[in-house]
Amino acid sequence: MNPEVPIVLIVDDDPRVREALGELLEAHGLRVATYASAGEYAGAEKPRGPACLLLDVELPDINGLDLQAQLAGAGHPPIVFITGHGDIPSSVRAIKRGAVDFLTKPFSEQTLMAAIDAALVQDRDALAERADLDRLQARYETLTPREREVLPLIVSGLLNKQAAAQLDLSEVTLQVHRRNVLRKMGAASLPDLVRIAGRLRIPVTHSRRGEKKA
Repeated sequence: MNPEVPIVLIVDDDPRVREALGELLEAHGLRVATYASAGEYAGAEKPRGPACLLLDVELPDINGLDLQAQLAGAGHPPIVFITGHGDIPSSVRAIKRGAVDFLTKPFSEQTLMAAIDAALVQDRDALAERADLDRLQARYETLTPREREVLPLIVSGLLNKQAAAQLDLSEVTLQVHRRNVLRKMGAASLPDLVRIAGRLRIPVTHSRRGEKKA
């Protein structure tokens, strides 16, 4: 199947629920993968395209909320919780940890699809953001060691002569490195380079603020 078609990953220990949800979502043009436990899901290959994790709270091996905590920071798809035994503390905990929604069975088809659509939009945005960061990181990897030293100095606002003094270079040499950095990073201007450096979290360790005038 086309990996560009969004996929919903269903983790529920009830085979009837998995089957019913799978048929419903496939009827909406979505791909579906089902898992009977958290362990089965954890061992499966993760999707490359936009995805949503439809996760039951009560699972045979681990609570769905605990699985959510374990997945934190792992780049997992956005989660929509489903449960037959919902309570306010659990729903608050899930949402605070980033879940898109917390649905109590029985829920309507409209409610379910709205939650899944919101999760897929969120995942598409996250995938686009990661792809853009990967492109910027790839550009950064093309910089020479000296150019990587020049980059944080020029985005910190130092004048060319100040940055050159920091690296014990001539101002002309510093300007050459500066042009190379702008070109390799695909920056149209210094403000553009500052934005890129911020996205890559390049530390700025120097500043013109507070310096005495010569």
